[in-house]
Amino acid sequence: MPSKSCTTELGFTLTDRDNCIRRLITLCQTQPHIVLFSRPRNYEWVNVTAGEFLTEVYDVAKGLINAGVERGDRVAILSNTRYEWQLMDFAIWAAGAVTVPVYPSSSLHQIQWILEDSGAKIAFAETRDHTELLTPFLSGYGDAKLERLYEFNSAGVETIKFEGRDVEQKLIDDRWQTLTHSDLASIVYTSGTTGRPKGVELTHGNWAYQCNALLENEIGKVAQPGNRVVTFLPLAHVLQRAVSIACSIVGMTQSHWSDTSTLSVELQRVRPNLVLGVPRVFEKVREAAYNKAADGSAIGKRVFLEAERAAIEYSQALDTEEGPSRVQKAKVKMFERLVYSKIKDGIGGSVWYGITGGSAMSSDLSHFFRGMGVPIYEGYGLTETCAASCVNNKHANKVGTVGRPVNGYSARINEDGEIEFKGPGVFTKYWNNPQATEEAFTDGWFNSGDLGEIDDDGYVRITGRKKDLIVTAGGKNVSPGPMEEIIRQDPLISNALVVGDGKPFVGVLVTLDEEELKRWKANHNIPANRKTAEVVQDPALRAEVQDAINMANATVSRAEAIKKFRILDRDLSEQNDEITPTMKVKRNVVFERFKDDIDKLYQR
Repeated sequence: MPSKSCTTELGFTLTDRDNCIRRLITLCQTQPHIVLFSRPRNYEWVNVTAGEFLTEVYDVAKGLINAGVERGDRVAILSNTRYEWQLMDFAIWAAGAVTVPVYPSSSLHQIQWILEDSGAKIAFAETRDHTELLTPFLSGYGDAKLERLYEFNSAGVETIKFEGRDVEQKLIDDRWQTLTHSDLASIVYTSGTTGRPKGVELTHGNWAYQCNALLENEIGKVAQPGNRVVTFLPLAHVLQRAVSIACSIVGMTQSHWSDTSTLSVELQRVRPNLVLGVPRVFEKVREAAYNKAADGSAIGKRVFLEAERAAIEYSQALDTEEGPSRVQKAKVKMFERLVYSKIKDGIGGSVWYGITGGSAMSSDLSHFFRGMGVPIYEGYGLTETCAASCVNNKHANKVGTVGRPVNGYSARINEDGEIEFKGPGVFTKYWNNPQATEEAFTDGWFNSGDLGEIDDDGYVRITGRKKDLIVTAGGKNVSPGPMEEIIRQDPLISNALVVGDGKPFVGVLVTLDEEELKRWKANHNIPANRKTAEVVQDPALRAEVQDAINMANATVSRAEAIKKFRILDRDLSEQNDEITPTMKVKRNVVFERFKDDIDKLYQR
């Protein structure tokens, strides 16, 4: 029997015709002059009003109908995050069709599977490279057959709008006005850390309940006309898409930016009130500030670390009955001018709060941001829950947890310690995969595959991945996630993968952060051009990695502790198909690719 469950009341009512495309159209018709988007055009940024956006949505939807798209037909989008992505998404819905997102980093093999399985008949590409990947499908490649292909960078939007110029508006109105909650809105393929991706059917009801739940929750208070957000995570990812849709249907102003290496430029231009990112984004914000201080002087480095410690201690004190002491308040006030204000300016200077998901965020990093006045609220969800199923917020925040269930969602822990979800935002089936659908549910509850706990206040804590659970040769069960999270907190370490299934002891594979390694070499008088493979046996380097592992070992029993480690000669990458676009490690791929390194851990 399930050990514990919790539910958050829905807090709102929806009719069967209340959906996101209807709410967007209503907003655009009643408030046509509010600015929905800021987008690049002719080497400058221009505003797009709600009225202008609705006109574009209708024009593209007419083009889709002219191209032969019927109700329920699937339309694929292979593109980085940009204005046209969201334009297409809403236009596809206005035409009564189904959006099939494809990650821009996908290989030909992955694209083929998605097109074959979904049966998409039209596709939108972003670049010439994307178009070349998709072109073979126009004449039939495998079992996939595209009828039309448009490219954003080659006037694809203008082309389809022109082709639909003679389609009557009544045809569009008949399509979107008759959509109900049971109608399919999107097939989103799981990122596939293991096995072939499954197509998750998300209906208009799923999206409506998810977006309204986010907006009705305290976490959605920032989403209002006049406030700003930069959308930079892949829109193919369900969380970014849900937040972007929610922001659009209430009139928040969005800009899109896909180049995360220059993200700070756009953040400072837009001055967003909300930042949505995976933990690695916020880790990089912290690391950039630390590196700038460390490169300045030894004093600057010491001041930063003292400021970080002061923020963490202040935030931790907020969770006690006594609250922060007078000394802790004074320290935070002093470091606001010296350190915190500079970090805030680096992300635009106007952020109310951030939201993070996708993987675990370290408690110290959460306390650091909250202590300096920019709380990062951690949440949790899956493609199958149509994004967020749990989230922390201003009035219900417990660092180290993923919060309470979002409005209308219920969570419970089954007898295996696995967390399960139920609610109107949760999907009901996989596309063309009844067997996987049957395996995914128990008595109407979706089995997440993650291990977790629910405390007495209803907060959910993720403790590991069910399939990642390691059982050593001695029969000890080890959950790698928490230890990996602690090891990754060291700036020098980019990734850590705990191994040991069926082995006599627990080991770990470690990769190094390239930028931090450059700094380490300079500080240790090692030539910058010396390759990683030549440095990994350096005693000083190994001592630093061992320190991070010791921190992780301090949190587990001796039987669970990491006995040996091996530093890989390069970092993991999405290009090498070792991590997903949302920074999740494909453990099976990495373990196969670095099998020799794992074997060497256990050589006598």
